[in-house]
Amino acid sequence: MERPGAGDHGGLVSRAADFASGKGHGDENFPVASRLVRAELRAPILAFYRFARAADDVADHATAGPEEKFEQLARLEAGLRGDAGGSPEGEALRRVLQVRNLTDQHALDLLEAFRRDVVKQRYADWAELMDYCRYSAAPVGRFVLDLHGESRTLWPMNDALCAALQVINHLQDCAKDYRALDRVYIPLDVLAAEGIGTEALADSQASRALRIVIAGLAHRTDALLDLSRPFAGRIADRRLALEVGVIQTLAESLCARLRRRDPLSQRVHHNAVEMAGLAAYGAAAVAIGRIGRMFGHGQAALPGNRG
Repeated sequence: MERPGAGDHGGLVSRAADFASGKGHGDENFPVASRLVRAELRAPILAFYRFARAADDVADHATAGPEEKFEQLARLEAGLRGDAGGSPEGEALRRVLQVRNLTDQHALDLLEAFRRDVVKQRYADWAELMDYCRYSAAPVGRFVLDLHGESRTLWPMNDALCAALQVINHLQDCAKDYRALDRVYIPLDVLAAEGIGTEALADSQASRALRIVIAGLAHRTDALLDLSRPFAGRIADRRLALEVGVIQTLAESLCARLRRRDPLSQRVHHNAVEMAGLAAYGAAAVAIGRIGRMFGHGQAALPGNRG
């Protein structure tokens, strides 16, 4: 994740605005409320995104102390619940949820993840990391599904895809997270199995042991993407299905790169041209599959993209 650059006010961050990183939905590694989504649903998705971005900026602030961070996260929750002193992002999302008759549980789950980020710097194993992803990633997709009126039977595939996206971001940014915040999402047991510790993330280039760790975690993430691959084909809303297909394709490509590249010294993120090409490919694969099912030909598919 990119880190905020708000100033240090004598060790205190005095205003909510001081926590803002300036990062917006267009800066994310994966599409957020793209034009594939129905126009009338983009504003609610962006309200949810701004709530999540505000909480993320608080949890990741480089100079604010835990007490200040918890206070700002409490303001976000107060706004969500309609209590006095609530943040504008929480109040805006609350209005969206009321108009759409949607639960606030997904947003509350996100706040649980960000509260963990304030105090939790290490993850013992994969299971502990997946529990974190249950709160930090899955609620985003669940909210979008609820907003579109999709069946909650899709949640397991959604959760697999969202967890995969979260782990990919963690692996891409592993050195940055360690250097800026001393936060490590790579499970400690897999580091120990290769005879290294978290200090390996401070190097300018990954050691052979760290490359093995990253490639192994990318392989485990591939297993999550295998679980989510049918997801787009089972979404009723055509435009949302196309967006999920795009995200799945981008994630598979990034996972392949993480098996080959060193995120400490090499670029893993897609550039604009690469992203556009992969997005077109992912959308086309979903569209062809839907056409095939319409004419009774089952699940049509293009060859998988792994690069």
